[in-house]
Amino acid sequence: MPTFKLNGQEIPFEKGDTIIRAAWRAGIEIPHYCWHPGLSVAANCRMCLVHVKSGRQMMMPILKWNEKKQAFLPDTKPKLVPACQQAAEENLEVDSVGPEVKNAQAAVQELLLLNHPVDCPICDQAGECKLQDYYEEHQATLKRKRTEPVHKPKGVRFGPTIVYDAERCIMCTRCIRVCDELVGDHVLDMRERGNRNEIVLAPGRELDHDYTLMTEHVCPVGALTSRDFRFKARVWFLKSAEGVCTGCATGCNTHVDFDPRYGKVYRLRPRDNADVNRFWMCDQGMMTYREVHERRLVTPVLGRGPSAEKLLPEDAPSEAATLLGRVKEKGKLAVVLGAGMSSEDNFVAARFAKLFGTSRLYLAARDAEAVGWKGDAILKNADPNPNRAGATQVAGRDLADLDDLLADVLAGQVSSVVALGHFGGEGEGKLDALKKLDVVLSLASNEGPLPSVASLQIPVASWAETFGTFVNAKGMAQTFVRAIPAPDGVHPAWKTLCAIAKELGLSLAYERTGDVRNDMNAAAAAADAQPQASA
Repeated sequence: MPTFKLNGQEIPFEKGDTIIRAAWRAGIEIPHYCWHPGLSVAANCRMCLVHVKSGRQMMMPILKWNEKKQAFLPDTKPKLVPACQQAAEENLEVDSVGPEVKNAQAAVQELLLLNHPVDCPICDQAGECKLQDYYEEHQATLKRKRTEPVHKPKGVRFGPTIVYDAERCIMCTRCIRVCDELVGDHVLDMRERGNRNEIVLAPGRELDHDYTLMTEHVCPVGALTSRDFRFKARVWFLKSAEGVCTGCATGCNTHVDFDPRYGKVYRLRPRDNADVNRFWMCDQGMMTYREVHERRLVTPVLGRGPSAEKLLPEDAPSEAATLLGRVKEKGKLAVVLGAGMSSEDNFVAARFAKLFGTSRLYLAARDAEAVGWKGDAILKNADPNPNRAGATQVAGRDLADLDDLLADVLAGQVSSVVALGHFGGEGEGKLDALKKLDVVLSLASNEGPLPSVASLQIPVASWAETFGTFVNAKGMAQTFVRAIPAPDGVHPAWKTLCAIAKELGLSLAYERTGDVRNDMNAAAAAADAQPQASA
């Protein structure tokens, strides 16, 4: 691979790379505002100016202060070029830390801050703001402007999700390019010139497409803020864990931002993955963090309606075992896997079914039409379930759906049910037939159609409270890690099933997620090898 030198270090590059992209790929940051690896080059902020030292030098005439003569005298300086626009070439020598570059960066930074309001204490971007970071790194001098700054509109509602503060805006145009290039909707544009510039909406429009939160995500300063996250948390109190979006079968990689002091998730951000979501997420996917805390089930409930009673968490497995012990025809027990549950949970549920003595496996999944979900050609998959492929994979076969389950119940072929998750069965009264069964055991983290018809609800950990794996529509298995602890007495579904199995005297003993994964991977390898052996 060809290379060039950046500050004396060899940097490999690919055909078509610019200096900044090659440096970014090598893990080296050249200061920038307007450049983004997923967007076109604008080259308007000039923060990424570098000195190309190889080849013929271009010099610019300047006036330089001479202390001895106490006057400005004619001089020259190297002409700097924007690293986001300059193509990488073999044997190129580039300097991004020299005095000429540092002076230029300080000047650009000072220009951007001339009219910028000093409202960092109330700005949501504080703690992750490039203006703050680069000020400390490249300028660190007091503002020299003594006149009144230019004032612009503040707190402008751009749409249902985004608020705009024009005084903070540095006109990097990232938000415009997201709308134009990612979404194909020119809803944002610039007006005026110079220090009167501001971002505006197209006449008669709102910022209301499915990727509005990406305009806030790419904003390097606090000009665009999310109405959902606005004023809710300071980012320096937040920690981040690697997650996978539960919104659909695309499986966008996420940063799960949470406050460890309260065990609360505050937001999701896209995590770069060139093979899945690149740099982006849809609005609906970014809002899935809410289900971690909203409509949560935290207490086991035995019975239905007015006669239902709450149980102690430690008593739930024995109560479940008591109910399942009353099942006379074990082959009529239906085990419902969940398209929103991890592959580990589904694998243990399938093992539980086999040990119990039933082969009746079904799949509960969100219905796109019932939940109002529509896919698109950008990221949103037509399937609003994160792990349909994973559940099918661990089952080793195609699974019947809830309509088939209800038909089997009405036909008398299913007399009891163990169901994972709260996905599926949307629609008024769709699962009412299950209320006629004495044994309907629900293991779910949230309220939903399945838990609402259960004769025993047992809360389990949500995706943010456990380790797991989702398999997306491309067949890619992606792991996620625990961000926050589950409520007291609440465990992952696979661990709850192991506790119930122990009460029933079944040999289903897994201690850690790694144990489940080892068995799951071994079973998958054996399934892959089986056709070859028969051949």
